[in-house]
Amino acid sequence: MARPSKYSAEFRSDAITLWRASAGRRTFRNVAADLNVNPETLRTWVRDADGGPATVGAPQDTEAELARLRAENTRLVKAEKGMAARAGDPATGSRLFRPGDEVKTAAWDFVSAHAGIFGIKRICRALEVSRSGYYRWIAGAEVRAARQADEEALVAEIRDIHAEHHGNYGALRVHAELRGFGHTVNRKRVARLMRKHQIVGRHLRKKRRTTVPDRLAPPVPDLVQRDFTAGTLDEKWCGDITYVQVGGTWLYLACVIDICSRRVLGWSMAPHMRAELVIDALQAAVAARGGDVAGVIFHADRGSQYTSAAFARVCDRYGIRRSMGRVGSSYDNALAESFWQGLKRETMQEKLFSTFRQARLEIFQWLTYYNARRRHSALDYLSPMEFEQLHHKTVRLSLAA
Repeated sequence: MARPSKYSAEFRSDAITLWRASAGRRTFRNVAADLNVNPETLRTWVRDADGGPATVGAPQDTEAELARLRAENTRLVKAEKGMAARAGDPATGSRLFRPGDEVKTAAWDFVSAHAGIFGIKRICRALEVSRSGYYRWIAGAEVRAARQADEEALVAEIRDIHAEHHGNYGALRVHAELRGFGHTVNRKRVARLMRKHQIVGRHLRKKRRTTVPDRLAPPVPDLVQRDFTAGTLDEKWCGDITYVQVGGTWLYLACVIDICSRRVLGWSMAPHMRAELVIDALQAAVAARGGDVAGVIFHADRGSQYTSAAFARVCDRYGIRRSMGRVGSSYDNALAESFWQGLKRETMQEKLFSTFRQARLEIFQWLTYYNARRRHSALDYLSPMEFEQLHHKTVRLSLAA
């Protein structure tokens, strides 16, 4: 008898849709990395769904991989050029940003333009500027040109990163991404250049409350007490429900997040908000951790789905300890609320989905991107999966010692 897959049918279906939506622009390896599955597993899912070998699109697959390697090579070459410590940054106490520099630069340009007619000495005396200052400005022309070229290259890199992450990243995450590529650049310089060139990340917008509490449900203690930190993986999880407008109706989304790594372990989407929605998300999280999750604390609000008897039975089956905040207090589940803000800001702002398929694909794509590649401020700007890999490595080293 074949062993049941740890991936739900919903997850496999969304993964296949995500691969098909790439239309050959991404390889099986790229998509599988975001999904945290083996590339051959994804290939098998696609092949089974197509009813035959997954050979269609292989040339595009190779071309996409070559394009990715060329882009990565270009990025690495840029990282080697002129990006050493403080490259292009003014020295402490320099005159570059003192008031009046713009006026003096215009004056030096005027002197250069008319020196052949009136002479440098006469023009400098009329403008009340020093000749020595003008000669220093002439001597620094090559340095200024090199600095300007470096700045233009850096701005181009910032634009690439901003576009790659769909306009979501602000200065902090762009700076972290640059450092990840090997650049040593000051965070304030990145912020200044983004302001200067009007490169802006997405901002928060107002949200609506969705929790419908069941005031007759048996009491469950608050084991978290607004302490959204954890010393190890699978110590504390949290979950919540949100909704997305699709035409004239709603698509509901439930997630389970590991508080230590901020990774979304499980999620489920459905056009209803019954207890099955949160149960499916929890079971997906349990499967992602291999089934052995006894003792983990699961924290949620007091919505009727989380206080239901069916959800309690599933928690008891896996040895999960339930925890709940107070009624009507979003701060008691602040981590989940913050996560929803990020998802809606980066996928749903100024966008109205017309079909469930379109909404599911967009959300599924963002969730896999969030886990695999989106840098998180609470994780020292690592992605959740990078943080978990580093965590496992640290634990192995400490055990070996």
